[in-house]
Formats: sequence, structure tokens, C-alpha cells
Amino acid sequence: MFLLWTNVPTRYAQNRYPHGDRTCAIALPAQAENLEHTRQLLATKQCQNCDLTGVGLVFSRLPGANLTGANLAGANLSQANLTGADLTGANLAGANLAGANLAGARLTRTNLSGASVRGANLSGVELTGAQYDLAEILTAQGVPNTIGTAEDFYRMGLESARGKNLEKAIEQFSQTLTRKPDFASAYAARGMARFNMADTAGAMADLTQAETLFRTQGNIAEADSTKKAIEVAKTPAKDPKQRGGNGIGIAALSLFSSLLKFVIPSFF
Repeated sequence: MFLLWTNVPTRYAQNRYPHGDRTCAIALPAQAENLEHTRQLLATKQCQNCDLTGVGLVFSRLPGANLTGANLAGANLSQANLTGADLTGANLAGANLAGANLAGARLTRTNLSGASVRGANLSGVELTGAQYDLAEILTAQGVPNTIGTAEDFYRMGLESARGKNLEKAIEQFSQTLTRKPDFASAYAARGMARFNMADTAGAMADLTQAETLFRTQGNIAEADSTKKAIEVAKTPAKDPKQRGGNGIGIAALSLFSSLLKFVIPSFF
């Protein structure tokens, strides 16, 4: 079962009632061939280079569909079954793929800019050359571990930390270190995030590792700043008024901010 409608701009034929000023607007497809392409897709699952701009195919069943080169910009494919579909070179800019099942689909060179994939299943997808927003793609399920570089996750971690979403920041810094184990700045930033989450042991381990890596890599200023962070972690504020709601000391917050700035100055 699926729901079908179009979301693209339409032409309206207006019929005036003989009484009053009421207007009846009858929506007509902007281009007649769009509807034909939609019917073709549903009937054959073959629609290469089709114009499906803004089409609504919520809950549609299209496993194995051939949509190479198709224009699906702004399409609503939420909860659709697109397992194994071939979307090579397709345009899905601004499309709604929330909750869709794309397991095993080919998204090579696919344009996913601005597309929503929250809750979608991307297990086993091929994303070589695809255009997408990393932060959005990570809201999907089964995203390959190869998606995103260490620097990508590090920058997202900094954004999360600045937004005080420390749990998310820690996860993103961990993804950074999975991809680049000697990323000293990621250890330092994760250590301060853990400290601010009252995980003193975890913070000490990360900060100590960061200091060691900084010194080994010849970044003495960063190593010295991290050493100061370690001293703060060892001696948390005694006055409860100097702490935030989750145990964050004011002095530590200030140091955390400074630490993030020296960790990647060009990002600020």
C-alpha cells in the first residue's frame, strides 16, 4: 500500500461559483509527463532518467527499482521500500527519505543534498561519489563506518560541545579516534567533555594521552595547556556554587573553551 500525490508547484484552474466570491481551485500536474513517469515506475520499477520531481510515494514498494539518473528532487519517499534499488546518478536533493528502507541500494554519485534520511536503513549502501550532509546521513541506521573522515567527526564534536550536547560530542570524538588514533586534539577535547560530564577517570585518561601525543608530536604549547587541564581535573571546585547543574566547574568551562580554541584555531 502507498499514498501517491505530487508536491511540486501546480497550475490551478479556477472556477467561479455563480453566487458569492468562493473559488474552487483544481490542482493539475505542472507537467503531464510527471504522472506518466510515476505510473511507469509503479508498474515496471524501471524509470531511468525519469522526471519524478516532488512526487509523493509514501510507503511505496519499490525493491530493486531502476532509478538511475532520475530526478527525484523534493520527492516524498518516507517509509518507502527501496531495498536494492539503483539510484546511481539520481537527484534526491531535498527529498524526504525518513524511515525508508534503502538496504543494499546503490547511491553512487547520487545527490542527497538537503535530503532527510532520519531513521532510514542505509545498511550496505554504496555511497561512492554521493553528495550528502554528514550530520544528516548519520541520523540513519546502518551507516557504513567508512562514512566521514576523522576531521569531519572532530568538527562535529566541537559543534556539539559548544552546544553543550556533551554526550554527543564524546561519541563524535570517539569516532574521530577510531579513524585516527593519534589525533591528540580529539583526546584533549573528549577528555574535557568527559570531565564536564563528571567522568573524572575517563577525563584523566584522555587528557594524559593527549599530553603525551602532543609532546611526541612536538606541539609543546598544546601539551602545556593540556597539562593545565589535567591539574583542573585533579582539583575540582570545592564550592558547589562554582559548579553547573551537571558538576561543571566555572574554571573548567573557561579552560574547556580555551582548549577547544587552541585545538583547532582555524575553526573559530
